Amino acid sequence: MPTSEARTAATEGARFHRFTEDVFRSLHRVEQRRWARAYLWALIHGSGKKTPRHMARSEALPASAIQGLHQFINASPWDWRPVRRRLALRVAASAAPYAWTVAELIIPKTGKHSVGVHRRLDPVTGREVNCQRALGLYLAGESHSFPVDWSLVLSGPWDWDPQRRRRSRIPEEERERPVGAYVLDHAADAVTLPHVAGLPWVLDLTRCDDAAGVLAGLARERLDVVCEVDPGQVVLVGQHTPTVSTVGAVMGIRHARQPHVMVQHTREGGAKAVPIYAYADTVRLPQLAVGADGAARTYRILERPASDGRVPARYWITSLTDRPVDEVLSLVRGRTAALSAVKALQDRFGVLDFEGRSFPGWHHHMTMASAAYVYQYLDGASGRDAVSPAAAAAQLSGAAS
Repeated sequence: MPTSEARTAATEGARFHRFTEDVFRSLHRVEQRRWARAYLWALIHGSGKKTPRHMARSEALPASAIQGLHQFINASPWDWRPVRRRLALRVAASAAPYAWTVAELIIPKTGKHSVGVHRRLDPVTGREVNCQRALGLYLAGESHSFPVDWSLVLSGPWDWDPQRRRRSRIPEEERERPVGAYVLDHAADAVTLPHVAGLPWVLDLTRCDDAAGVLAGLARERLDVVCEVDPGQVVLVGQHTPTVSTVGAVMGIRHARQPHVMVQHTREGGAKAVPIYAYADTVRLPQLAVGADGAARTYRILERPASDGRVPARYWITSLTDRPVDEVLSLVRGRTAALSAVKALQDRFGVLDFEGRSFPGWHHHMTMASAAYVYQYLDGASGRDAVSPAAAAAQLSGAAS
């Protein structure tokens, strides 16, 4: 190996080792940490499907690696939660995050035995799909949104069929719940993290069946929000004798809204002016009106009007009532970045490729995919080609031997 390539391999090997030693510190067995390094390297540098069978074909891993990779994901009893917490803390310390956001991931499946798989109507295409439905929690930084936690949405027999639940090793506390409940669970965990506990939550609640409940739950946690909502979202208008109205109705009163202009950068490097309207007063949430925590919290309504008659107007409700309109809506870029991260996780890091059937196995694989993304875009060298098999072997340091 040329000297320059050897130095590059040594540098990346040291970086990779530091990352894995930090993130996987909760894995107490040496063999578990070795297979974690092997699995992580294969997710980052391997090509094709990211299953143990395909990843074991890498030149950097021995032929016997398939059994070890499979065992590490599907049978090894390690707890994924401390690993995800370390990922979140690492992102919090290095990526200058400015918001939390959540993005849905639909994982198509052909059979009916994978944990959580069910048939549901895709709201985008209008077609019924056989799939797993997951929610990813992201920390939005200046250059990327980083996945740091996951929920698998259970429904139907996965909630009440004891045989299915036992076969898939679903914990007793995991039950069917509204999607909004998973968001609030993530928020309850997030407030325990230093440095990022108080970041605002940027969410798209337009297709959430319990948008009002999510907003109320975040208010009870004293968390700020910038949430896109349906025009039918109910609000209370007026301070002394409030009346019930909707976001769309409030913004339909022309004299009650104030015009603003937000400058938006285009993909071509230019800029364009985007008209925005803000409700001149504040509103409250009915769910918090009677003696509940957060009852005094007020919200501002923002509207981006329809521009060409084809794209409908968009509405946001935010608790950041004292910030400039353009500053508030600039936070929405975190949501866009999370959707880009979902695509990268699908295309590069194998979040669609888990073939096991167990609940712990699914969470193990998704944790490793998150670790691969964080390493690649935060700790690694995301713009470089994969290192050579010889360099990879040095990085793994006998992980699969």
